[in-house]
Amino acid sequence: MAPRCWRWWHWSAWPRTRPPPAGSTPSFRQQFSTQEKTLQICVVGSGPAGFYTAQHLLKHHSQAHVDIYEKQLMPFGLVRFGVAPDHPEVKNVINTFTQTAHSDRCAFRGNVVVGRDVTVPELREAYHAVVLSYGAEDHRALEIPGEELSGVFSARAFVGWYNGLPENRELAPDLSCDTAVILGQGNVALDVARILLTSPEHLKRTDITEAALGVLRQSRVKTVWIVGRRGPLQVAFTIKELREMIQLPGARPLLDPVDFLGLQDRIKEAPRPRKRLTELLLRMATEKPGVEEAARQALASRAWGLRFFRSPQKVLPSSDGQRAAGIRLAVTRLEGDGEATRAVPTGDMEDLPCGLVLSSVGYKSRPIDPSVPFDSKLGVIPNMEGRVVDVPGLYCSGWVKRGPTGVIATTMTDSFLTSQMLLQDLKAGRLPSGPRPGYVAIQALLSSRGVWPVSFSDWEKLDAEEVSRGQGAGKPREKLVDPKEMLQLLGR
Repeated sequence: MAPRCWRWWHWSAWPRTRPPPAGSTPSFRQQFSTQEKTLQICVVGSGPAGFYTAQHLLKHHSQAHVDIYEKQLMPFGLVRFGVAPDHPEVKNVINTFTQTAHSDRCAFRGNVVVGRDVTVPELREAYHAVVLSYGAEDHRALEIPGEELSGVFSARAFVGWYNGLPENRELAPDLSCDTAVILGQGNVALDVARILLTSPEHLKRTDITEAALGVLRQSRVKTVWIVGRRGPLQVAFTIKELREMIQLPGARPLLDPVDFLGLQDRIKEAPRPRKRLTELLLRMATEKPGVEEAARQALASRAWGLRFFRSPQKVLPSSDGQRAAGIRLAVTRLEGDGEATRAVPTGDMEDLPCGLVLSSVGYKSRPIDPSVPFDSKLGVIPNMEGRVVDVPGLYCSGWVKRGPTGVIATTMTDSFLTSQMLLQDLKAGRLPSGPRPGYVAIQALLSSRGVWPVSFSDWEKLDAEEVSRGQGAGKPREKLVDPKEMLQLLGR
């Protein structure tokens, strides 16, 4: 039978076939016809970018079937492993993603590492289109001497540790020091500072892992410095995160009024969100707190501070040369205006004693497969509005598309745009017109390679186990962190 063109099956109003009545068997012709009409899409990555991409495709193409591949045994990416445990409201988006996963035209394929267990060319052969939405799985290195010392971690790994990311479960940070330094002034930096300074009695009611909670109970960290190369006008955190830090029980802020000299005039022309944020910082630094706030700060046993105009040069070692004992910072000044403002060294140096250094200077994506172009400098897949350059039928969405910026809502908009480009290409005849086998072909490959994918119903069994374990401790869940244990629970 000659293959029909995509226009026929794309615009038809045929419903997706359902299981035949008892006693009847669909004919080969019926089976072939159904397969031919189905648009087979593969999405790599089950974080917000992956699920929003799938959601949009399923909504706007009635014959689309989407398989979501994920290297972890559980879905949701940074919503599960990146959002702070004391921000449960941000995780409510999981309910929307679960609805998508329950669609009979969507399937979750966990425990599959694309690029190792199956290649991107093999996926492209099996599907009409492939969307890479695997996010930013690595961190940007400081590239300074002493970065390898004990006591130096990426903020990404630290967040993964307290959030139960399996690859970070054995991080075991030593929190016996008095002072911690976080390099970077974004929301992740403030998240980490807040977790370090929050009472374990408060955190024990969240989904933070029991192992992390045990280490935090023994923590001696009293002061956290959050260091940035530029000034108050260039911080990357949001006013919501800043207010949380200001209101953090038992902690007081430390700011140097000198960093804010002349700032009042410069913020007048700033966009409203930036203006409000900077005005709040300015008030904190220069105005005397009210009686109630002054009393609260006087009783605070912990402190956090923002250090501006400082660039890390070297992690200073302990006397035995094994551990971090401080960090050398170059004093900087600003050159240029607006987005072009950059920090340049003045020649002055400052040593800041500390026993814990957390690098929060950005996430970055990794190349996933030799067949996929990758810009190692920018850490993204080269693309035009989500279309991977020079590879028809291959798309990307989320952080691997635009870099590690923005919040979940930004990723939603970005993913919808990629989906629109894919559907435009389908309409224009730029995607394969004949039937594609989809998961049937990939399943055979995975089976031959000894790879056993985890389904969404499998995940729901693990989810129920986590919730059950958490109830005994008064927590929303106790996260499973050992993949071997998870597979055993699934009878694998």
